Amino acid sequence: MPHTLYIVGTPLGNAADWSLRAQQVLAATPVIAAEDTRVTARLLAHCGISGPRLLTYTDAFAPKKAQRQAEVLAALQAGDVALVSDAGMPGIADPGSELVQAAIAAGHRIVPVPGPSAPVTALAASGLPGERFLFLGFLPRQRGERQQLLRQAADEPGALVCFEAPHRLLDCLQDLVAVLGDRRVTLARELTKEHEEIWHGRLGEALARSQTQAPRG
Repeated sequence: MPHTLYIVGTPLGNAADWSLRAQQVLAATPVIAAEDTRVTARLLAHCGISGPRLLTYTDAFAPKKAQRQAEVLAALQAGDVALVSDAGMPGIADPGSELVQAAIAAGHRIVPVPGPSAPVTALAASGLPGERFLFLGFLPRQRGERQQLLRQAADEPGALVCFEAPHRLLDCLQDLVAVLGDRRVTLARELTKEHEEIWHGRLGEALARSQTQAPRG
């Protein structure tokens, strides 16, 4: 029997950003598939939600990917399931897209419950034109692959939005300057959290800044 897979956005860091609808859906859904059940359990406890059963779901690790997807699909055969990531919207550079595809193929209903999204939040605060943008997700770890992707995106007329880990930011900025030139840039970290920082400038300035200030968060 087909049931509903709810795709539920969760706060980027500030629990007050969690919508009332999202909380209501999670409180009423018997099973929640979570990227990290510990993170989700803390968020549920903050809102006084204690009923749902938590399943671990991530499509990032091949050895257990099929097993975890099968567990969620089995739960969907028995009742509704909500999918959450640690922060933001599932499936947007977060686990979920493969599960959504599998649920659609199995005939289940997909219901999005919109919530915060880090790429859109950062773009809104950047001051860059938002009429059109290209989201690159997490940039490749290898320099050659990263530069190739940047060359492919270099002529995109809209803003470019990407994720990067703190320990790779310096290498990333070096490649951005080399491939894209000294264009405008915004660096955003710890969005909605206590130590939120949104910095505006040019790529050359961002590179120089990162060479003297180790990025965190």
